[in-house]
Formats: sequence, C-alpha cells, structure tokens
Amino acid sequence: MLAAIVLALVCGLRLLHLDLFERLERITYDLRMRTALRFPANTATNLAFVSMEDSSIAAIKNGLLGKPGFGLYWPRQVYGRLVEELSAQGAQTVAFDVLFGELRPDHAPVEMADGNFIESDTFFALQMRRAGNVLIAVTPELQPPSLFATNALALGGISTDKDSDGTLRRVEAFHIYHRWHPLLKKAAAEFDLDLDKAQLAPGKIILPQNDSTNVVTLPIDAENRFELADLVGDKLPPGAAPKARAFNDERVWHMGIVLAAQELKLDLKNAVMVPGEIILRGANGVVRTIPVDSRGYFYIDWRLTPNDAKIFRQPIESLLIQDKRRLLGETNDLSNDFRGKLVIVGSTAQGNDLTDRGATPLEKDTFLVSKHWNVANSVITGQFIRRAPVPMELALIILLGALTAFLTWQLRAFSATGGTLLLMLAYVTAAFIAFTAFRYWLPIVFPVVGAVLIEHIMLVTYRVVFEEDEKRRVNSVFSKIVSPDVMNELLQAETLSLGGARRELTVFFADVRGFTTFTDETQERVLEFVRAHQLDPEAAEKCYDESARETLETVNLYLSTVADAVKNHGGIVDKYIGDCVMAFWNAPVPHEQHALACVRAAIEAQRAIHGLNESRLAQNTSREIENRARLSAGLPPKPLLTALQLGTGINTGLVTVGLMGSETHQSNYTVFGREVNLASRLEGVSGSGRIIISDATHTHLQRHDAALAAACVELPPVTVKGIRAAVKIFEVPWRNK
Repeated sequence: MLAAIVLALVCGLRLLHLDLFERLERITYDLRMRTALRFPANTATNLAFVSMEDSSIAAIKNGLLGKPGFGLYWPRQVYGRLVEELSAQGAQTVAFDVLFGELRPDHAPVEMADGNFIESDTFFALQMRRAGNVLIAVTPELQPPSLFATNALALGGISTDKDSDGTLRRVEAFHIYHRWHPLLKKAAAEFDLDLDKAQLAPGKIILPQNDSTNVVTLPIDAENRFELADLVGDKLPPGAAPKARAFNDERVWHMGIVLAAQELKLDLKNAVMVPGEIILRGANGVVRTIPVDSRGYFYIDWRLTPNDAKIFRQPIESLLIQDKRRLLGETNDLSNDFRGKLVIVGSTAQGNDLTDRGATPLEKDTFLVSKHWNVANSVITGQFIRRAPVPMELALIILLGALTAFLTWQLRAFSATGGTLLLMLAYVTAAFIAFTAFRYWLPIVFPVVGAVLIEHIMLVTYRVVFEEDEKRRVNSVFSKIVSPDVMNELLQAETLSLGGARRELTVFFADVRGFTTFTDETQERVLEFVRAHQLDPEAAEKCYDESARETLETVNLYLSTVADAVKNHGGIVDKYIGDCVMAFWNAPVPHEQHALACVRAAIEAQRAIHGLNESRLAQNTSREIENRARLSAGLPPKPLLTALQLGTGINTGLVTVGLMGSETHQSNYTVFGREVNLASRLEGVSGSGRIIISDATHTHLQRHDAALAAACVELPPVTVKGIRAAVKIFEVPWRNK
C-alpha cells in the first residue's frame, strides 16, 4: 500500500510537468549528450561553414573591398560578393544566419563590370537571383525586405528558443507567418499601424496604432478578404478584382531543415502532419520523419561542434579575396573547396552585435550557429532524438517501483539497499546506452529518483519503524522464557508469525517432587515454634514471612535450574504451574531436532537437580550449627535442606501454538491440544527422578540420535486420563555411569 501511494504521487508529479523536475531531467539529458559525443556517429560529409570572425571585421575595415572605413555594419555588397564567389566555386546551397531587416540605401553603390553603379542592396539581391541557391534568415520579430525575399531561393527560420535554464536544446520545425497584402503593408507604414499585433475578430481585423490606444478596423468576409476600395478609394484600376485576401499564411521551415531539403530534394510544401511527427518525402523514395512535441519543437542532436573537423570551415575574408582575384582574371591557384557543399554563413565574432553565442548541452558558451548544421545533419542522416512519451514514462515508473518494492520487502535491509542500487545503476546504464546508440531519451529523474530511490527510502523507513516495534513486542513476550541465542534468532527472523498455527512440537513437563511435603513440614515447624515460645502476633508474622521467603527461594532455585536447562537447548519456557515447569520446542523458531533437544534438556535438568541436591545436603551440617545459635537468640530454626526430585514427561505431536490472552492486557505464547495433555499425563506417571517419553518422541530420537534411543528402556503401556488407548512409553536414562 505504501509503495502504491508513493508511485501514485510520483506519477501525479510527472503529469504536472513542473519545471523543477524538468530541469533535473534536462541535466541528465545534457550529460548523456556529452557522453554520446565521445562515440563515433554517422554524419553528413558536405557541410561547410563560412565564419565572420574578428579578423574578418578588421580586414574589411582596412580596405579589403577597396574602400577602407567599413565598420561593423557591412554594406550588403559584402554578402553579394560572398554569394558570387560561392556560386563560382559550385556550392550547392548557401544559408545566411544573418538577419537583413531593412534596406540600406545609405550604403555606397557598387560599380559593375560595365561601369554602371547599382545600390548595394540591389547588388546583393542580383547575386542571390543569379546563384539561385541562397537561403536567408527570418524570425517572428524580423522579416527580410521583399527585395531580398523574392530573390532568395527560400526563407529559413533561425529563432533561438532556449529552455528555462537558458540552454538551447530544441528548435521549432516551422513557423507560420502572415504575408500581408501590399496595400495593407503600405497603409500600415503610412498610419504607423503594428501588423504584428493585429487581432482577428469575426468579420474584421483590428490593427493597433503604435504608441497610441487608437485602432483601425478593417472589414473582412468569411474568406479573409477585404474591399480594395477601403484602402485606395476610387483609385482602383479598371478591371481589377474588387477584393483581395488580407494576408496569406506561409509556413517557414527552420534553416537547417531547408538546407537539408536541398540535399535530399524534400517536398516541404506537401509535408504530412500527424500527432508527434512531421513526414517529409523527397526524390528517389526518400522519407524523413521528424519527431515533434505538441508545439512543433524537436530536439537538436548536437553531434557536430563549431570546431568539428567534419565541418569544412573558412573565414569570409578568404572567399572575398578569392572573389576579387577572380574578377581581376587571376584564375591561377583559385580553389573550389566549396563545390557541392551545403554552406552556412554565420558569426563567430565576439564583443559586438554579430555575436551569436549561448549555452548548449555540450558547452555553457559556444557559437549557436552550429544549431543549423546539426539540424541539417539530423535530417540528412535521418537520425533524430526521440523522447519517451509520457505513457511510457509512467509505465517505467510503475515497473521500477514494483521491482523496488519487491526487493525492499523480500530482502534484508542491507541486501535490499544493495539490490536497489544495482537496479538504479542498471537502469541508468540502459538509459545512457539507449541514448548513445539510438538517440532515444529514456527518463531518469522520475523513474530512478522517484520510483526507486524515494520509494526505497520510504519502505526501508517503514520497515525499520515496523520491525523495531515488532522486535519490542517479541522481546516483551520471549525475553524471560528463552535463551539469549534463541532471542537473537527471533529478533533477526525475516518473518515471524505469532498468531495461531498448527505445528509439530515437543512438549516438556517437569514437576519438582516432594515440594508439597517440604512446604507442609516447614509450616508445621514454624507453628510449633510460635506456640512453644508464645510469640506475640507481630513476631509470629515475622516468623511466618521468613519461612515463606525461604520456601519460595527453594522452589525458585529448583525451577530456575530446570528453566536454565530448557533455555540451554533452545526451548521455550511456557509457564510455571506451581512447582511444575512447562516448555516446548520447534516454535516460533523452527528446530529440526526438537525432540532430541527436549530430551537432552530433560537429561541436563535431572543431572543439575542431582548436583543441586548433593550441594544442599552438604550444607546441612553448617545449618545445624546456625540453628543452635538462632534458638539461643529466640529465633525459629531454619529447616534442614532437603533433596527434592524431578519427574519429567515428554511428548511429540501436532499442537496449536500462538499468543493467547488479550492484546490490551497480558498475552502468553503457549500451546494446547491433545498432545500437550499427554505430555502432562506422562509427567504424572514419571515418579521421582525419572524421564518418561512417548513413542512419538522415541521415534524422533531414533532418527536423530540412535544411541540415545537404543539406551531408552521400554516400559509397559499405560492408560492415562483423557486418552482412551494405552500409551506406549519409554524411560530415558540420565545418570552418569
């Protein structure tokens, strides 16, 4: 029940998607990603990087393009000449991880080969159109001017959406952009309207005005079309359609996906969207399935670092120098290193607006341009990071929790802890192998920390509290009736049932013979002394008390001698019935040779009583001297020490054993049944100084100690009270030869 409660809480916390636990899981993900980087992996071979470095900024500033003084914000002709050179070298695709947010008419014009001058922006657009393979960047916040967008091959998203800890782990597969009608864009510019904050409402579009609470409302129909006359009035050209769509939704894919699509000829326009997946099809039956979450994001497989030797890399100034030589006709020693390459142009410069750095699972501070070639590599190779779905994670939590509960409950504390640690190690190892070999992300935090570690701690804590309480209960029941060895065995037992059970036991009854006569004689002597000396009531009471104490000490001496023998042989002292000791073997701790142990205890008890008698009789001489002194002092004499004997009855058979009594008052662990009664009856016929056993006990002796069984003397069968048939009995010899 406790395990089920813990697992339910862990599963509930998992379903809450709390960021604290997600951060912990991401830490394990980052560690796995760094571990996977140490092993060889399949990667694309035609990825290249043109880097804008600090040296590039210095070279262009110092007149690389013929006119010194260009600062950080390069004229667009720089990128145009880069495209020109890469096209000349035969690059397959060129992707700019650079945002071109607006036109720059303030830049100096570019002189063409025919002597004419064109705007720097126009030159860049011209080179893109000629190359026909250029991808330019777009973000939801910043889109390129139409001059660039219409001359580029395609747009590519470069948004960086970091996790809550500031680390870039995933990117959006595509983003939906509104392409507004040119008239709307013109009106927005004239009236300072914010199209990015436009709101769609039934039958209208609400356009807020920048730095104002004013809004402009544009009526639209059900198909998102507006009346052109609402914007141009009566200036509508003859024959023009009266209505046009206010905007069109355009799906812009991540730059890395667009780059890979050029390599594989993937049809991005007809992508198939299914829950959790995006399916892309290309030439020659190529199919790529991108695993995405509910928001359309997927994890980046960081196989290629910015300094990876598999990425062909050159600084931008090297290509600009070669373009300059090519234009001057210096064709000797010109390289074509970028032929067939998928080229990414990005910044590695530091300390300026070109800086594009941040944290990834591999490093706390690195160049984020590397995300593009890692995404492209995943699409080209078809290898993506796939995270285990929530239902699978819940199943793992329950499975590991069940295994943990089994180990913790079935094994001893140290063994259970060792087994649990091995289970944790095995699962974590499997999770690392699954990620390294297959890029499959198995959860670690909730299954290991929640389902295994916390559950194990809770169960162990419960066991400690519960078992300590149980040990105290066992100690209270058995501490005075068993030997220390048996007590330790009871406390160390994994399972211990003190409830009623049917079990074969050997039952022992030993009665101190002559004690009643001894008591009567002692009391008579005290009465005679009181009468003879005519003692007053107070003095008489003292005499009676002293006599009672000595009588009790005598019986306790004999009973404790018998009890010690029982404990020495692993028996349970059930109770003292007057001057009789009742004991049994084989419960609650099993004892395979219980009958033999009982008989040996009986032999030891007889021998101990015999030795005790000899010692007591030897003390009578000194007691006679002591009594003469007591009589002189007016005190009653002490009785001479007498030799008491022991009669023992033993039987083996099936009995009922368990705790009897009330839980709120006293309870006793005892036995009862026919076989117990028979043992008591055999004690009654044993006489003095004899051990009588039943046939069942004798059979056990034959199995475990044939010599002792052979020494037993068979006696005539006896009929005892409560047993119809005559009972076959044996006498066990105990005197030392």
